[in-house]
Amino acid sequence: MALPVDVGALLKAATNTEDAVKTPISVSVYIDDTAAGECVAFVRGLFAGATGDNARVSVSYIDEHIEPHPRDDMAVIVGGLNDCIGKDAASIRDAGVPVMVATTMPKIVEDITRANGYPIPTGDLISPLRTPSKMSFQKGGADAFALPAGEIIELTEDSKSEFVSNIGNWIIAACPDRKLAFAHAFPFVRRPLAREAITSTSLQNAGVGLLPIIPGADMPIMTLNQAKMLMQIAAVYGQPLDKTRLPELAALVGNAFLCRSLARSFAKAVPFAGFAISAAVGFAATEAVGRAAIEYFEVGGNAAGLANVVKQATGEAVDIAQKASATPTGKAVIRAAKSGVKGAAGMVFGKAARR
Repeated sequence: MALPVDVGALLKAATNTEDAVKTPISVSVYIDDTAAGECVAFVRGLFAGATGDNARVSVSYIDEHIEPHPRDDMAVIVGGLNDCIGKDAASIRDAGVPVMVATTMPKIVEDITRANGYPIPTGDLISPLRTPSKMSFQKGGADAFALPAGEIIELTEDSKSEFVSNIGNWIIAACPDRKLAFAHAFPFVRRPLAREAITSTSLQNAGVGLLPIIPGADMPIMTLNQAKMLMQIAAVYGQPLDKTRLPELAALVGNAFLCRSLARSFAKAVPFAGFAISAAVGFAATEAVGRAAIEYFEVGGNAAGLANVVKQATGEAVDIAQKASATPTGKAVIRAAKSGVKGAAGMVFGKAARR
């Protein structure tokens, strides 16, 4: 498992947002006039809300045939009943441009495109109820998949949230080299990208916890990984952590010691489950810190206050999880470690809201 160890390179790669802000990105949005009006307005609004000068967004209605723009970084077709959608999407893919078909009538669009011989590849048909495959745009396949019946999915608050998440996740997967540039241009991409950093780092730290290495030797590795994650999240929200913010990173050392203390308390309760508990704590603590950072930045926080958020999240994690350390079985202790530490982010912001 490759882990970052070069701190200088880490700081340079994770905190330099200037290049991302300047990186030009180009998106074409093609609207099928038979698509549901609510869907058209929603998707169009997402891309029309670009906040950076680096984004070029063109919006047009589908006439008889789409002329792909090979220089685009991605394209969106807002799909409806048009028989040409599948063929148009195929022509855009053939031009080397990733393309999603966003719709609130996924079953109908799937049936129409398949019947016309141009089915949409699995994962590229994005709806409020569809979780996209991260690799579908690379495979270019047209595997069948089950979609819920019904003509139009209503855009409620919950389904809008799912729709935004699915669109954001697709962009991150389809445009990995420019995902930070997309996050700066389109606010709706930020949370999915930050969540991706949390998930990958949490899994790495869980793996570190499982390694039979010298006791305590995993702490600096987990700390470095958490530092990387926080710098990535800060960069996503336009709050880069540079050398002037090194005191914030120092707080992570305390976080790692607290997590190590927590893991020891669990291991004493169930000694034979020590490695599994260490993995659970490594995963859940990293999740808690990352979630707290996302919530902090989304309510307008800046890099200067991040260390305090990390400290609060970790403190809540330890308090919650240690209360569960008397659980009599190994599996139950591991569950307690996960649920207790992962609940810390919510506790931090719940208390803040009540003040």
